Amino acid sequence: MNDFSYSKRPELIKELQEDHFDLIIIGGGITGAGIALDAASRGIKTALVEKHDFASGTSSKSTKLIHGGLRYLKQFHIKMVADVGKERRIVHKLAPHLVLPEKMLLPVLKNGSMGMFSISIGLKLYDFLAGVKGDDRRRMLGKRSTLKEEPLLPPERTKGSGLYAEYRTDDARLTIEIIKTAYQYGAACINYMEAKDFLYENGRVSGIKCYDVFSNNSFNVKGKHIINAAGPWVDEMRALNKSKKGKQLFITKGVHLVVPKEKLPVHHSIYFEVQDGRMLFLIPRDQVTYIGTTDTPYDGNKDVLEVGKEDATYLIEAVNEMFPNIKLNLEDIESSWSGLRPLIYEEGKSASEISRKDEIFISSTGLISMAGGKLTGYRKMAEKVVDKIAKKLSKSAGKQYPKCLTLRIPLNGNDFKGSREVAVYIEKISKVLAAHMIPEKYAPYLVHNYGKQTDRILKALDSFSDNDPEFRLLNSELSFCINAEMVCEPLDFLERRTGRLYFWIGTVEKYKKEILTTFKEKFAWSDDQFENQERILTEAIDRSRQFN
Repeated sequence: MNDFSYSKRPELIKELQEDHFDLIIIGGGITGAGIALDAASRGIKTALVEKHDFASGTSSKSTKLIHGGLRYLKQFHIKMVADVGKERRIVHKLAPHLVLPEKMLLPVLKNGSMGMFSISIGLKLYDFLAGVKGDDRRRMLGKRSTLKEEPLLPPERTKGSGLYAEYRTDDARLTIEIIKTAYQYGAACINYMEAKDFLYENGRVSGIKCYDVFSNNSFNVKGKHIINAAGPWVDEMRALNKSKKGKQLFITKGVHLVVPKEKLPVHHSIYFEVQDGRMLFLIPRDQVTYIGTTDTPYDGNKDVLEVGKEDATYLIEAVNEMFPNIKLNLEDIESSWSGLRPLIYEEGKSASEISRKDEIFISSTGLISMAGGKLTGYRKMAEKVVDKIAKKLSKSAGKQYPKCLTLRIPLNGNDFKGSREVAVYIEKISKVLAAHMIPEKYAPYLVHNYGKQTDRILKALDSFSDNDPEFRLLNSELSFCINAEMVCEPLDFLERRTGRLYFWIGTVEKYKKEILTTFKEKFAWSDDQFENQERILTEAIDRSRQFN
C-alpha cells in the first residue's frame, strides 16, 4: 500500500518543485479534497496545497451532518434541497462506515411556528425531492408515540412530531479519506504548505509561490489551471490575485457544545425550534451529546476561533427551555468548537437567510475561485468545476478526459456493501478489543472513523508494551495516523483524525504528556519544539472549555 505518510513529504515536495501540473488546488478542506479526487481520477495531473492541516478550517467544525437542509425548503431553495438530498445516499454508499443513517426527530410544539400539517407536508416534499424510499420515509407521530420515542420532551408542550432520515458523519475524517483516495489516484496532496502568491505568464496565472511551514523554504509550483478553494480565506486569495471584485464572502460563525450523555440523554437526534425562531440540533454520539448551532456574522481572526460566553449561554438556555427537566449549565460543557461558514453576501439578508449555494468566480487572469456550498454537496461542487477544467485541457492538449467517476469510487476504509456489514464488523472488533482488555465502547469509534483500516490499528497493538490497554490502543492509532494519514502535529491527530478533542476529551487530558513524548521521539523535536507543542495543545483544551 502506498501510505500517505509524513515521511513522504520530501518526495511530495520534490514532485511539486519539478513537475508541471494540469491543476493546482489551494485549500485542503472538503471542497479542495473533492476537487482533487475528481480531477486525479479522470487522469488530470493534480496538486493540492493546504497552509495548515487538512480540514483544519470549516471542514472540521461543522455540525457533522450529511443532510439535505430541511430548513432551506422554507426559503424555497428547491433545487439545492433536491441535489444535496440525493447526494446523501451517494456519499453513504461511498463510505457506509463513516456516513451513518440517523433518524431525526422534529417535534411539533404548542405555540411553535410549525403545525403537524405543515411539517407533514414539508417532510413529504423533502423525501420526494431527495428520492427517499422505504423505511427511511418520514413518519408522523402523535403525542404519545413522540414521547415514547423521546421521553425528555415536555409533555405539556408536545403535540406530536415528524421522524425522518438524515446522515451523521465526521467532517474531518471524510475530508482526510477523500484526500487519501485522491493520493492513491496520483494527486500530490500536502499539508502545512502555504500558497503565498501567484505566478503569471502573459497576464495569466501559471503557478503559485509556496512556503513550507516546517523547513521555512519557499519554492514555485507550476500549473496550467489554479483553483482557489480556500473556504473562509477565498477572498484573501482573490485579493492577492487583485480580483476581489463583484460578489464577496459573508463569513458567519457557528458554535457547538459537547456535554456528557448522562447530562442530556436524548434517544434520538433532535431538530427543534427555539423562541427566536432558530432551529437547533441535538445529536448523540459515542459517550456525549452535542448541541448546535449559532449563526452570527464574524469578522475576527479566522485562524484562532473561540466560543464566547454569550454563544455558549444561548445554546444552554435554548436546551433548558426545550427540556425543562435537564437544567444544564456552563460547567456541564465537556468541550466545544466554533467554525466559520464562507457564504456569498446577499444584500438585505441576515446570516441565517443567506443561501448555502456554491458559486464559481473566474478572474481576468484565469484564477478559478469556488465559494459557498455545503458539506453534503462537495462531490457535485467538484464535478461542476472539474468539468470546466477538463474541457479546457481537452482543447489545449487534444486529449479527451472522462466524465466524473467519483460516483463509483469507494473511499479509503470502505470494503463494505452496506450498513449491515458495518454492524457485523463492529461486533467482530468488539471481540478483538475484549481479548486485549480494551473497553468495547471503542469498537464503534474505531470502525466509524477508520472502517476496515481498523484491522491495521489492532494488528499493531502487540508492538506496544504499556500496561494500560487504552493507552496501547491510542499509541497504535497514533502510529497508523502518522504512517498513513500525514499527521504532523498533535492536534492533527487529536482534533482532526480522531475527534478526541471534542468527543473523548478525557483521554486527551489523561495522556497529553505521553502523546507529546511520542511525537518528540518520532519527529526528533527539540526541547523548545516540545514546549511549544505542549503550549498549543494546552491552549486548544482550554479554548474548548473556557468561554470569554
